[in-house]
Amino acid sequence: MLLSCGDALVDFLPVKSADGRDAAVPVVGGSCLNIAVGMARLGAPSGFVGGISTDLFGRMIADHASASQVDLRYVTRSDCQTTLAFVRTVAGEPQYAFYDEATASRNWIYQRGSILFDQIEALHVGSTTLASDNGAIQALAMIEDAGGSTTISFDPNCRPNLVRHKARYVDQMNAFAAAADIVRMSDVDFEFLYGGSGYDERARSLIAAGASLVVVTRGINGAQAWHREAGLVKVEAPVIAAVDTIGAGDSFQAALLFALRAIGRIKRGALAQLNSDELGRALSFASTCAAFTCGRAGADPPRQSDVGPALSRLLAGHVE
Repeated sequence: MLLSCGDALVDFLPVKSADGRDAAVPVVGGSCLNIAVGMARLGAPSGFVGGISTDLFGRMIADHASASQVDLRYVTRSDCQTTLAFVRTVAGEPQYAFYDEATASRNWIYQRGSILFDQIEALHVGSTTLASDNGAIQALAMIEDAGGSTTISFDPNCRPNLVRHKARYVDQMNAFAAAADIVRMSDVDFEFLYGGSGYDERARSLIAAGASLVVVTRGINGAQAWHREAGLVKVEAPVIAAVDTIGAGDSFQAALLFALRAIGRIKRGALAQLNSDELGRALSFASTCAAFTCGRAGADPPRQSDVGPALSRLLAGHVE
C-alpha cells in the first residue's frame, strides 16, 4: 500500500452565481488527501492517514475518499471541526484563506506502532499540517516508526499565510527533506523556502544528505529532477487550455509515486537504482496527470482510464 499523511479539508472555489454575483462552491481537497485519491484513481492500493471530522464537511471528505477506493483504516475521526479554505486565483496561482484552529487535521495525534510499515511501500507527508508544531512532531514520529523499511516522500506545499515563524518553519522543512527519499517541491515553494533559483545546488545537497530523488515542478516550464545515479532529467509540460491549477502539484505527486511503483522502483533499494530513461518516463506521466487536472476545475485528479496512452508510454520497456 501507498500511504499519504496530512491535510484533508474543504475548499470553497470561486464561481459566478446565475445572477452574476461572486459565489463559492465547497469541494473536498487538502494536498495529502488529494494525493491519496490520485494514487487510488490510477490503480494503486492507497490509504490516507490523518484526522477527519465527524461533522458535515468531514462526512463529505470521507465519502469522497471512499468513492475513489482510498483506504481509511488509519484515519482518526473526531468531533473537531473540518479545516476550511477559501480560494482565489491571483496571477495564475491559487491563494488560500484557511480556517484551521482546533480542527480535526490540526489536532491529529499519531499513535506509535499503529501502522505495520513492513506492509507499506511508500509514505508521503507534507502540506498544511506541517506548518503547526504539533503536526510536524506527529509526522516526524511516524517517519521514525517507518524505520527505513518504507520509502519516504515529502512535498512541503508551503502556505505562507499559515507560517508564523519562517526561520523555524524552514528548519522543520529541511528536517523533513533530510529524512525523505523523494523530495518534490514547486518553484513557488522553492522561492519561499530558499529564494532565488539555485535548484541544482540545493538538489545536490539534499542528495548528499540521503535523498535518492529531488524534483522541482515549474508549471508551464515543465519539471526537472536530480537522482543519485540517473543524474539530471528534464521534461516539458504538456500544452493545454488550463481551467485552474488547483491540485496540479498533488496530481503530479500522486502520479509520480504511482509511476515509480508501476515500474518496480518505489522501494528504497530499487529507487536508488532508477535509470534516466525510467525517470524520464515517470516524470512525463506525472506531468500528463497534472495537466489533466489543470483542464478542469478544482483538485480532481485523473483516473487510469483518463490517461491510458500516457500509462502505456510509462510501462513501455518495463518487464515484471
